[in-house]
Amino acid sequence: MALPSFNWWGKGSHKGTPVVVTMENPNWSMVELEAPSESDFQTSTVTQEKARGKNAKQLTWVLLLKAHRAAGCLTSVASTLFSLGSTIRRRVISGQTDNNDSTPSTENKTVKTRFYNCIKAFLWLSLLLLGFEIAAYFKGWHFGAPKLQLQYIFTAPFGVRDLFDGLYTRWVLIRVGYLAPPLQFLANVCIILFIVQSLDRLVLCLGCFWIRFKKIKPIPKQDAIVDLEENGFFPMVLVQIPMCNEKEVYQQSIAAVCNLDWPKSKILIQVLDDSDEPTTQLLIREEVHKWQQDGARIVYRHRVIRDGYKAGNLKSGMSYSYVKEYEFVAIFDADFQPAPDFLKRTIPHFKDNEDVGLVQARWSFVNKDENLLTRLQNVNLSFHFEVEQQVNGVFINFFGFNGTAGVWRIKALEESGGWLERTTVEDMDIAVRAHLHGWKFVFLNDVECQCELPESYEAYRKQQHRWHSGPMQLFRLCLPDIIRAKISMWKKFNMIFLFFLLRKLILPFYSFTLFCIILPMTMFIPEAELPAWVVCYIPATMSFLNILPTPKSFPFIVPYLLFENTMSVTKFNAMISGLFQLGSAYEWVVTKKSGRSSEGDLVSLVEKETKQQREESEPNLDETKTDILREQKSRQKKHNRMYTKELALAFLLLTASARSLLSAQGIHFYFLLFQGISFLLVGLDLIGEQVL
Repeated sequence: MALPSFNWWGKGSHKGTPVVVTMENPNWSMVELEAPSESDFQTSTVTQEKARGKNAKQLTWVLLLKAHRAAGCLTSVASTLFSLGSTIRRRVISGQTDNNDSTPSTENKTVKTRFYNCIKAFLWLSLLLLGFEIAAYFKGWHFGAPKLQLQYIFTAPFGVRDLFDGLYTRWVLIRVGYLAPPLQFLANVCIILFIVQSLDRLVLCLGCFWIRFKKIKPIPKQDAIVDLEENGFFPMVLVQIPMCNEKEVYQQSIAAVCNLDWPKSKILIQVLDDSDEPTTQLLIREEVHKWQQDGARIVYRHRVIRDGYKAGNLKSGMSYSYVKEYEFVAIFDADFQPAPDFLKRTIPHFKDNEDVGLVQARWSFVNKDENLLTRLQNVNLSFHFEVEQQVNGVFINFFGFNGTAGVWRIKALEESGGWLERTTVEDMDIAVRAHLHGWKFVFLNDVECQCELPESYEAYRKQQHRWHSGPMQLFRLCLPDIIRAKISMWKKFNMIFLFFLLRKLILPFYSFTLFCIILPMTMFIPEAELPAWVVCYIPATMSFLNILPTPKSFPFIVPYLLFENTMSVTKFNAMISGLFQLGSAYEWVVTKKSGRSSEGDLVSLVEKETKQQREESEPNLDETKTDILREQKSRQKKHNRMYTKELALAFLLLTASARSLLSAQGIHFYFLLFQGISFLLVGLDLIGEQVL
């Protein structure tokens, strides 16, 4: 049925003329309506005015509320800045830096001093040139392009030049003829390396997308699962927990391993303790004794002399005669907590795959949201496992063993030469040698093992130094073996160029050289240029790819990019130390743990114990808590240290950003400014765990 049409008749005013509504439709009759009276219009007008007044009052209250909230935000920002300023003031007054660190350091003092002196030389040179450029700017020597500067130099009459003009002219000629060409050449080399490394990362990401699209993942053979679930066939498994002075986390690790769902007659747990603190040794020994009384097959082994660090510890654990009875060995660091079904999800992958030597699980982190530092580490390590390890495991059957949360076939360890003490990355060492002997690796992305991330910058810095100096030590030692190995040329190329050179050497080299040295120097030598796509677009794209495995971390994409460049100082220094075997590159420093994940494990552990065992263990738990509280109190008396190299680079980058303002280089200015601020925050140790 068609809707009626409406015709409005009137003179356009509400006074005196009735309004008639006619509905033109055969099925409708004419209806005439009278217009409202004048009093009705007056009442309506008063009502509208009251409503407008009410709306105005509401708008006023809304504006006042927003102003109050803005004032509160300004107050909180002001208090935050005041607290930050007080913290910085205390750090500066304390005067404690990484140069007077009393704890063992992995950095050679001589190399460390030389590296710091080089950075300081660049800083003082940049300050001198900044003053020089500012003076030239106010004298009118501010041209948009270097060619205009040269044109002015060669056309201006020599007689009108004063002393400063002559000096500036000589400086421009020197930098054009002698400084710019080698700087531009080095920049071009770093750009090429940057592009190659970016392409490698892009290929890895495409491989990860293909794995997800095709839903590719290692699947154990069905008869292996049947043997476990129906036939009750369980191979003999040795579990090793190497630790050293880690009283914050030893209980949770031992409890998690003792609760593995595996027949007790088919599993033996070795607690390999390298602790040199008598209290810690006693606590770990009592914990092992308590689980022995509960029926677990667990033994305590302690070395008096800590030769070879973790490699020596694992080697000593494999030297006992009873190890010959076992087919596989699972390794967990002191802060790792495997799920009860860990062995049931990893061991079946060895069934009827006699060439598989290692099954590696990925890590998950119990404290990934603790602070900004742990969030950024979570982004980095999630990409490492989700993309690098998974893609290499699926397409190449080789990746670096992560040192923990993995199961080895003991035969593969023995045929590859066992644990060697020649580097600080014994896990990567045994993986390379096993790959050269033909063993294949399996990475399980869906099997996770919980662990803990370093919460302080000091602990993270030392960990990264060891992780980046060790591969260079190993590369020097195993390069002849790789060349002589009877493997395909593709595997040799992958191991030499991609695994070692590109990802372990080139990455820290160009990250530090390109963004921390060359970029600020191009501000003072503008004849050498870095394109905007090198400074901004490609790094942003690579950061976007890195953060894809952790979508919830997208708000931290900019801090992640800046922090990775900041860490390039430590990684570059470690790479040089390991490559040239400088000083204490072989020293092992255990990463400090906080034990934040141990509270829930202790509660569940106490619930499982009998009344008698609880009575025996309560004093030990109280003693542990007392020791932890005492250590926390001693920590609170300490001040965070300032890091001299990071601070020097912060001022270098900020100086270069000030110079970029003179030439109006927008993207370069913002990058240098924010990167300098990032170095400043890290240099003042304002990231991660705070001990004020």
